[in-house]
Amino acid sequence: MKRLIAIFFLILIVVVAFLFGIDNKDYHKEYLRIHIRANSNSSIDQTIKYKIKDSVVDYLTPIISNCKVKKDFKKKLNENLINITCIVDTILAQNNFDYKSSAQIRNEYFPVRSYEDLTLESGYYDALVINLGSGEGDNWWCVVYPPLCFINSNAGYIYKSRIIEIINKFFGG
Repeated sequence: MKRLIAIFFLILIVVVAFLFGIDNKDYHKEYLRIHIRANSNSSIDQTIKYKIKDSVVDYLTPIISNCKVKKDFKKKLNENLINITCIVDTILAQNNFDYKSSAQIRNEYFPVRSYEDLTLESGYYDALVINLGSGEGDNWWCVVYPPLCFINSNAGYIYKSRIIEIINKFFGG
């Protein structure tokens, strides 16, 4: 009986370690982030960054709504890079900014970041990177996959993190 209990707890530890990425140095490969860099830290550049963030999230939400795996999200983002840049550049022009944007998907370093119940460790993550002008100002970032920042209840699209749902279901949260 003790052996059966020990095996049960060992399996439980392995499952919990898998769910939380304990000792899994490659867990960050399962995430796809979004990173918007402002031109500068001036209040006007920071304000337009958030306006652009809202527009990009609104644009991408219906496009990625049927995606189930990271590969599909990444493909949809790649297919829409030109449109994303056009949307951002239009907003910049409408607000009388004399700089443009660039958008690309690449692997880049992120510091530790917490999103409600989930903490992502520092490391290199695939990301949709949008630079506004020089991209030297403070930035905004979130997670595209699993979708943690794409919530737009007004448009009828509400995403919940599948990881958080699994954890909550597993622990009765």
